[in-house]
Amino acid sequence: METTNHANEGDPLKKGEEGAETLTASTQTELKKSDCKEVLCFGKLSHWRTAVFFFSLFLCLTIVFAFSFVIPCPVRPQYLVTWNRTFYHAGTYDFLDFEDANSDKVMDILIVLKDTEGSKNNTCADEGLPSPCVFVLAVDGTHGDILWERPLAPEFKWAQCGFDREADRNWDCLLCHSDQITAIDKLTGVVRWQQPQPPGVNATVPVLSVPDLDGDKVADMALVTQALGKSDTSTRLLFLSGATGLQIGSEVTVDSPEATKHLLHCTKKASCYLLLQKDTGLYGAPLWRIAANAKTGMGDKLKRDKHWESKVNATSGLITVYESDSVKHVVRTKRDLDEPANLVLVTGSEVVMVDGEKLKVVWRVNISSVLSVPSFGYFNKDTVLDVVVEEDIGNNTKRIVILDGTCGDLLWRVDMLASSNSPRPAVVHTTNIFSIFMFWGLLPSEANASVPFTDRRYYMLHPLHYQVLLESTNTMEHIVTFKATLLEHGRHACYILLTGPESQGAEGTVVLRKQKLKEEVPNSRVLLIGADLASDSDEEIKLAFNRLRFSDD
Repeated sequence: METTNHANEGDPLKKGEEGAETLTASTQTELKKSDCKEVLCFGKLSHWRTAVFFFSLFLCLTIVFAFSFVIPCPVRPQYLVTWNRTFYHAGTYDFLDFEDANSDKVMDILIVLKDTEGSKNNTCADEGLPSPCVFVLAVDGTHGDILWERPLAPEFKWAQCGFDREADRNWDCLLCHSDQITAIDKLTGVVRWQQPQPPGVNATVPVLSVPDLDGDKVADMALVTQALGKSDTSTRLLFLSGATGLQIGSEVTVDSPEATKHLLHCTKKASCYLLLQKDTGLYGAPLWRIAANAKTGMGDKLKRDKHWESKVNATSGLITVYESDSVKHVVRTKRDLDEPANLVLVTGSEVVMVDGEKLKVVWRVNISSVLSVPSFGYFNKDTVLDVVVEEDIGNNTKRIVILDGTCGDLLWRVDMLASSNSPRPAVVHTTNIFSIFMFWGLLPSEANASVPFTDRRYYMLHPLHYQVLLESTNTMEHIVTFKATLLEHGRHACYILLTGPESQGAEGTVVLRKQKLKEEVPNSRVLLIGADLASDSDEEIKLAFNRLRFSDD
């Protein structure tokens, strides 16, 4: 008989219910244990997440605090859009350069005055110099304040700056005055070295910067001189140490008869040549050969260009760049010597573009009586510098022409009354691959026939609105020098105007003025030139000038 206390195959339902009850109880026990473990793990994870969150928040607040208070944000210097600096009972010279003299990333202005007392109560007598003496001044580009001044012995002959671009020089400007050559630091005005002036130095000859020749890791200089004898008119060159100003090697005779002007030109391969401007044309003297004649082995440190060297005349040792009966001006299309550049020559009857690498004529245009040294700017958008030339066409009138830098074609021209003492054309580049051109003169439509012609006004040309000119300043004072530039990298376009007595160094009132270009636009007049009518209104043209963004090129 089957017992009722034991489950068997005959009672499967009872067996299943008991098994289910048993399974359910064990499963619940396991689930409770699992829930406790998950709650515990989740609690630990929440603590870690909270810690990471507060650590990240603390780190962010620390960074914000550091940048807000500990590390100050760079502040651009605040500048005046225009300022005047007046020097009474002073004389000045045709010298004006731009250097950052106080390390605020804004270019400052360097000028030379002749006076008895400086602006900072420095007198010639305090320095043991005869009065009046020469003062070199650095004027702040932002406000026109005097940063420093350095009295030197008179008389002033020439000055040249920009040498800080060369290797390891601790000075930036070189001045020739009295019987001395002085190197000055642009930041402090301190004299770094001073040496006696070599005999025969021309009063208008600039210094040529050359690579290191004496092995002291400081770039050196080449100084062109003229023979002192009446029968000897040869052009000579000597090398000076950039560190001390002492002569390196001996003086070398470059050519005879003397050259009227000279220029240092370097090819793409960094091979440098001294270009001599003579009555018969333009000629080049290899710098390595001159250095080798000055001191044995010194020429080995300079590079040679095979193409230029193949054209050296065996008799004269010179390279014929361009033959002409009269060469008045020679200009490189680029300022920096390490950039490949072409040469623009102005002769008595033509303007010529010569390839600075291959020595071939790129183009020539018949233009006579050029009034000033050519300028360069971008009129069209072919990324090639175009040439600005002032031509005397008679009847007290000049013609300003812009020639295509690629082929010499005429791009633009205008006729103006040629008032005396008008500066050469100036150019400021923009980010739109064209330049703004500036001219001095007077449009015939603005002249008053009943009044003698004495006006001299300033005009701006926008290449996209070539049918009009923007007329601005009317300056009656004698202009000593005029330059347009950017005082900051990519911005702060302005012009610097230095006015004073007509004679160099004569006593009178000297005024140094800075004017931001865009600030003159609202008060300027839009004048139509040519027969074509302007498609835009005066307000739209002024707006086009105000929208310009400038470039250092």
